[in-house]
Amino acid sequence: MKDIMGMMKAASEMKGKMEALQAELAEMVIEGSAGGGLVNVSLSGKGEMKGLKIDPSLFKEDEVEVLEDLIIAAHNDAKSKAEKEMQERMGELTSGLPIPPGMNLPF
Repeated sequence: MKDIMGMMKAASEMKGKMEALQAELAEMVIEGSAGGGLVNVSLSGKGEMKGLKIDPSLFKEDEVEVLEDLIIAAHNDAKSKAEKEMQERMGELTSGLPIPPGMNLPF
């Protein structure tokens, strides 16, 4: 019975830490870039686009497709960095817990 109470307490503490982490991630801003910094995208830790900066040299009518590709690449770069940051922080939060391999949090 003592172990169950300990597990319940640990689960309750984990829930509080998870909520704090999610709030922190929502406030975090991660930047990604493409084209050697010609296009920059800012995302929240939850993947919401917060900002977009485009170098004026890209505003040429015949280079619209290049600009579109660079925006997508910058967005993907920022999203990848945000996901990596989230995984690292979740790893720190869940270290020491007996979580089966392959089980990802949050569910």
